Amino acid sequence: MDISIIFKIAAVGIIVTIICQVLKKSDRDDIATLVSLVGLIIVLTVVISMIADLFTQIRQLFDIF
Repeated sequence: MDISIIFKIAAVGIIVTIICQVLKKSDRDDIATLVSLVGLIIVLTVVISMIADLFTQIRQLFDIF
């Protein structure tokens, strides 16, 4: 696991937060909600791929399957 992944997730969070604040100030709450959901989906895909790699390494470590 690389520390750059944590920085990428934090960068996505900061960008999404800024965009949501700008959209909420301009009375676009519905689009701000969609932007936050898209940011959540992006982060979840990164985390799910990391968890899949972890399970693959555990299987290889214990020689399962």
